[in-house]
Amino acid sequence: MKYIALAASLFLALSATRAGGQAPNLGPADAQFKAGKFGQAQKIYTRAATYQPGNLASQIQLGRIALLENHLELAEARLKKALSLEPGNADAKILLAEAFYRRDNFVEAANALTGLGPADNQKLANFSTLNQAKLKSFQGKTPYEIQGQGESTTLKFVVRDPLPLVKVRINGGKEVVFFIDTGGAELALDTTFAKELGIPQFGDVQGTFSGGQHAAVGNGRIDSLTVGDWVVKNVPVQILALRQLSQPLGVQQIDGVIGTIFLAHFRSTIDFRNGKLILRRKTDQETINGIQVPFWLAGDHFIVAWGKVNALPSSLFFIDTGVAGAGAKLAPSVIKQAGINLEEKKASAGAGGGGSFTTVPYEIQQLSLGDIRETKVSGVYDGAFPWESSLGFYIAGSVGHDFFQPYAVTVDFTKMQMIFDSGK
Repeated sequence: MKYIALAASLFLALSATRAGGQAPNLGPADAQFKAGKFGQAQKIYTRAATYQPGNLASQIQLGRIALLENHLELAEARLKKALSLEPGNADAKILLAEAFYRRDNFVEAANALTGLGPADNQKLANFSTLNQAKLKSFQGKTPYEIQGQGESTTLKFVVRDPLPLVKVRINGGKEVVFFIDTGGAELALDTTFAKELGIPQFGDVQGTFSGGQHAAVGNGRIDSLTVGDWVVKNVPVQILALRQLSQPLGVQQIDGVIGTIFLAHFRSTIDFRNGKLILRRKTDQETINGIQVPFWLAGDHFIVAWGKVNALPSSLFFIDTGVAGAGAKLAPSVIKQAGINLEEKKASAGAGGGGSFTTVPYEIQQLSLGDIRETKVSGVYDGAFPWESSLGFYIAGSVGHDFFQPYAVTVDFTKMQMIFDSGK
């Protein structure tokens, strides 16, 4: 009878926990998440959600991790569960909107944002594309609708350095020059160019740029983008001052950017070796050989992957091909920890989406990204690294343009991996 009574009390204790008893200790899970160890964090959050389904924090974090892995159906289920527990929770609303957004279900994304107010703007800082008015404007339209033949289309680079430039057409107009930048979010248009086109605009948000600078970023929509042999219809865009970058990028006029979110609609290869951008349909079965590096997708466009600087422990890095003229941009704390010396005498003026700033070069003895390893990598310091902790986990810096030069880099958002082909 003693054993029966003990079993009964254990059952009652477990039932009480499942029904919403004492809150589980999520401290270890939170610590793993902040360190970027998402798999380990997921296991602890899952145990917590299993034994106490009513625990809001574990449901939200499981939704967040599913988004990082781009498992959108799972993310949607977890976040809807979170909202059933607390219907007005701003974090769950934003993350659910992002899950819908990544599936090009813009109207549902807009609906998910209903009820948010100015007090929630900071929570939207890493989701600048979630503009409710812009999303609603796609009612009855199919975002990113591809018109064209074949399984792929190719755009030759106008130049490769300091950033790859390609020619495109907006709304069937004349050819204009855009640069490719995985540090950017949606397709972006220069402010003046957007006015010249007369595209519909839906308000500004605050964007964060190099050196921790801030500037207004508009939201709009274009009817079409011509890329190579294809026309992509109904494309959301962001709007910011880009023509100021024309001279630094070595052309008469820059009118826009091809960012990560646009690239994510394809199996995209930025072929730095051979000077071309290849966009493949996601249904394309072509085998692409090379070294595979897993990645995660944070916020609305931050590609992050494991890497290493010199002898420091491995950390997550932001994959930002828009870091021009350098192979990396390390957080100031990492520069100090690695014992890297800034070459102050070689300081020069730089420019970015937020305006002008001073850049200081340095050299990294060894920089790794997955199994890709390069030595004597050029680095650039331009002030604060605003993404070190702003995504909820630690990021040691950005891996930039020069690191990728020897490779054709394919970014596969279905398998969540980059493939580095050196041609050897």
